[in-house]
Amino acid sequence: MDVPTTVTTALADRPVTGRVCLEAGAGVGNTTAGLLKAGASRVYAVTDDGEHANAVYERVDSGDADRTAVLKADLRRLPLAIDSVDLITAHGLFNVLPPPWLESVAAELTRVATPGCHLVIDDYEPLPDDAAVRELFALENAATELAEGRPALTFYPATVLRRLFVGYGWEFDRQRTLLDPVPWTTGHIEAHAEVAQTAASEVSGELGASLMTAAERLATEIGAESVGQMYSVALQLPA
Repeated sequence: MDVPTTVTTALADRPVTGRVCLEAGAGVGNTTAGLLKAGASRVYAVTDDGEHANAVYERVDSGDADRTAVLKADLRRLPLAIDSVDLITAHGLFNVLPPPWLESVAAELTRVATPGCHLVIDDYEPLPDDAAVRELFALENAATELAEGRPALTFYPATVLRRLFVGYGWEFDRQRTLLDPVPWTTGHIEAHAEVAQTAASEVSGELGASLMTAAERLATEIGAESVGQMYSVALQLPA
């Protein structure tokens, strides 16, 4: 299984071998693959997206299937027991969580963590004011706010997430930079434009149509851009 460099860098100083791990917000299973490759005894890959769950299944090698459990679940209500996970990862998760969810997700991750559990949060600092992708992400947020009542993206500074979990009893261990700048590729830009257009299609009238047109225009104008920073914060519960 190929594992992105950002994942291997974030896990390099964490005790993975023989540990029960949880990938919170599994996406396409990048960190699940990294945890399995690093020797985890079991990995719970949790996502509320059916397509992502299937992607993780396909990503895992047949020889690792008995060490992997893909759970389709809400991170605010995990189907896991208290004190059952030794290491938790959240790789690119929090930027897709709206602010009202932060407290409940942090509480639930803390509930399932064993004493001495490690937590690794990898995410993106807010983009600089002059970043071209800011306009596309703002449009994506506007469209999803109108269609679903919540933003698609929120970029939390590392200090915000660190303080959130310290408030739940976690102790700060270290912070490192994973990407600087972040390469927002043509594929990333097109994917975000597609999300904006899908949301805009649910907005009636000229407003929805104008949002769809604007998303297509911005994706063409931006193309690709390298800007911003991706960080990794590690914390641990007292043993």
